[in-house]
Amino acid sequence: MLCWGNAKDGQLGIGIERNPMFEPRNCHVFTGRGLKEIACGGQHSMFLLHDGSVYTCGSNSCGQLGHSKPGTFPELVGALDTQTITMVSSGRSHSMAVNEQGQVFAWGAGEGGQLGLGTAEAAVRIPRLVKRLCEQRISQVMCGNQHCIALSKDGQLFTWGQNTSGQLGLGKGEPSKRFPHPLKSLSGIPLAQITAGGDHSFALSLSGAVFGWGKNKAGQLGLNDKQDRAVPCHIKFLRSQKVCYISCGNEHTAALTKDGGLFTFGEGSWGQLGHGSTNNELLPRRVLELMGTEVSQITCGRHHTLAFVPSSDVVYAFGCNSLGQLGTGLLGDARSPLPVKAGFLTGNPHRTGQQKTLCSLYRIHEYCYLRVLMLMHSCNLFESLLIPQLQRSPPDVEAMRIYLILSEYPALFDSKNYIRLTIPLAMAILRLDANPSKVLDNWWCFVDGGVFTRMVDMYKSIVVFLLTGGKTLLVPVCYENYFVATLRLLEKLHKVNLKAHHVEYNRFYIPDITSLVDIQEDYLKWFLSKQGDVPSVNLCAYPFILNAQAKTTMLQTDAELQMQVRAWTNEVSFDCFLVNVSLNPYLVLHVRRDHLVSDTLRELTMYSDVDLKKPLKVIFDGEEAVDAGGVTKEFFLLLLKELMDPVYGMFTHYKESNLLWFSDKCFVEQNWFHLIGIICGLAIYNSTVVDLHFPLVLYKKLLNVSPTLEDFKELSPTEARSLQQLLDYDGGDVEETFLLNFAITRENYGMTEVMELVPGGESISVDKNNRKEFVEAYLRYVFSDSVSEQYSAFSSGFLKVCGGEILLLFQPSELMAMVVGNNNYNWEEMEKNAMYKGEYTATHPTVRLFWEVFHEFPLETKKQFLLFLTGSDRIPIHGMESLRIVIQSTTAEEHYLPVAHTCYNLLDMPRYKTKETLHRRLTRAVEQYEGFSLV
Repeated sequence: MLCWGNAKDGQLGIGIERNPMFEPRNCHVFTGRGLKEIACGGQHSMFLLHDGSVYTCGSNSCGQLGHSKPGTFPELVGALDTQTITMVSSGRSHSMAVNEQGQVFAWGAGEGGQLGLGTAEAAVRIPRLVKRLCEQRISQVMCGNQHCIALSKDGQLFTWGQNTSGQLGLGKGEPSKRFPHPLKSLSGIPLAQITAGGDHSFALSLSGAVFGWGKNKAGQLGLNDKQDRAVPCHIKFLRSQKVCYISCGNEHTAALTKDGGLFTFGEGSWGQLGHGSTNNELLPRRVLELMGTEVSQITCGRHHTLAFVPSSDVVYAFGCNSLGQLGTGLLGDARSPLPVKAGFLTGNPHRTGQQKTLCSLYRIHEYCYLRVLMLMHSCNLFESLLIPQLQRSPPDVEAMRIYLILSEYPALFDSKNYIRLTIPLAMAILRLDANPSKVLDNWWCFVDGGVFTRMVDMYKSIVVFLLTGGKTLLVPVCYENYFVATLRLLEKLHKVNLKAHHVEYNRFYIPDITSLVDIQEDYLKWFLSKQGDVPSVNLCAYPFILNAQAKTTMLQTDAELQMQVRAWTNEVSFDCFLVNVSLNPYLVLHVRRDHLVSDTLRELTMYSDVDLKKPLKVIFDGEEAVDAGGVTKEFFLLLLKELMDPVYGMFTHYKESNLLWFSDKCFVEQNWFHLIGIICGLAIYNSTVVDLHFPLVLYKKLLNVSPTLEDFKELSPTEARSLQQLLDYDGGDVEETFLLNFAITRENYGMTEVMELVPGGESISVDKNNRKEFVEAYLRYVFSDSVSEQYSAFSSGFLKVCGGEILLLFQPSELMAMVVGNNNYNWEEMEKNAMYKGEYTATHPTVRLFWEVFHEFPLETKKQFLLFLTGSDRIPIHGMESLRIVIQSTTAEEHYLPVAHTCYNLLDMPRYKTKETLHRRLTRAVEQYEGFSLV
């Protein structure tokens, strides 16, 4: 052990020396006894040995030594002899010790309440237990001049003593405290270290966030001003520096970073900041003379600073040297770091109480989190202590980590704990202010997909729980609050998923809702609540949890509501309306087969927008057939076949993707596009799948979602890849490599045209700076500018049928599935729901052969069969259970092919005797089918 500086009261442990010691001197008192820690006060010192015993020496004017022996040499504090002490700390004239059970003992000056004993005694000469902290397990305690700060092993912070400058952090106007008080403003932040200066305090978090409070007369808080702070303030300047340790002097502060950098700030009148001057620093400033070296340990005295560089075994000192406290062997203060005169140092010196290695800090970090997880094993503590303490506005981003930890707590997933744990946690999350809420959203974007999925599934199960038995467990007001909180949290997760794409959108569906809730009634209440009539909780306000079946019901309910509203506006009573509707419940179209387009256009002009939402019935001129669905389906197929005829040039077929997009050059009136839009809308209201190979971007545009390069990749993969290569190119010679300008060439029936993407685009070259604008202009041209009239006509037709707020409840992919079906195939379900006519039954030998052959088909052939039989290779949005195919026996010979009646999903199949014959005939029939549409 080495010591130097003032020894007139025996505080160096080597006897009384009237003259200051300007050079380090060996002290052999504890040689071979296992010295663990040293803490220096104003005029006394404390020594902690590995066996848990405590020795003190120096001034005993206020009883700070804890014994009555002379203070010239270290003497055992006998009152602590039965305790195993693990940590010591000393203030100006008082002392603290922590035992292995986490209990705190205090003695010395107590006039400011700094002992935490509830008294203001001038001198307490024997260590006493701080009873107010007995229920806590304290891991760290630090002393200022006349105040103390303590950190418990479960992360709670306590302060007590003098509060003249706000050094207790309890808030403006708070008086001094004689008992420990919890500092709640930092709750939730896993703290690694605490420290105290003369009249200011600091706390350091796990991730390196630094918080300071108290006196700031010299800028010792590093906040770029001189105003005292009565509550902890985040030192934002240090946020990116990865601080791992803090030490405080009387009115200055030093911060050590993980990479060995040293920052100092506050009072500099003695040179204690090490910047070569005596100026105060209001912001943390790096000690430049120590750059290039890696500092591992620091500590501050009242007006001086020490820093240890292990690579050279040198301790540097700077600041006040009036009493030899720098140990440089020189007289006078030092404004820049000077080496302590200790060339005989070998290995690392003993740590002082204010010098903890990085390893010890990391152990504290881990223990804090371990304590949180141990606490979580008790649901009662979780419910009564943890959740109520979650703040609306946490003091630092690090305090937000608790929400990630809690979401993995196993008890949350138990339905027994939904009401007292899981939903209250959701409420705490929803209470967060805007900025911390955004932080949590951002973190959720990057969590593991499995973690996110478990959260979604957990809160989905709570919705079902509340719908089934929750009402019996809660009073109505609580039930509504809990139900809304669950739905709103799912909504928050859904918004995160739109950015992060952790799960498919249908993962949020809750299929049980259709059997637990009357969707029609719920939609009606939601409709009325928007008018301000019936305030209530409505599932329809959270459409992302509703599946296709529920949304179809909503769509039909909305149509009925619009018809009723129309009747009311015409001053027709509701009762009369029901009678009148029954007279004309359908949208009836009379058309001729050879004038299908013109007749359809003529018929549709006779109906209002509301009428278009009625069930469709089609009557072909001169035909007696009653439309039970088959005639309507045939109408859709024949009409689309004519509209999609390539001779009209209405659409461009992209061969690579087998998709269609509007053509910028066509030979028909815009009302044809309007008609296709209406047809798509009618297909939705009549649950008919139409074979229109439009990309998803069409449905995005209908929902006012802007197209992206990903949408272009679906439509034209090669072109999109070229644009992506342009964006990804790392070289600086974009202009020379790609030779592009803001214009493109297009071929139209043998003619080449140059189309400018922006005014004067031919003269604007694409370079590294404007390539993003080029891609945006290119996409805007393809999806909007070049086809604005055609798309506008289509969308106005579609919205004429399906417009209104109801449309906004759909995702683009859901809307697409409503029109063209989806590809959620379940071939076993199709077999299960199949019907048979004639001689055929499910057990007939030919039928058995048919299903054997069909299930052996590869997926593409199965899809071809679906197209052959139903007119589309996709299935209705309600799934396979809504698709009923009919297999009918015929008297045709075996050499005939099966025949499909597409309008009725009916297959005429000869009675094939062998599997090979059936396979050959069915495959040939499917492969020969051309379909109705352009593609």
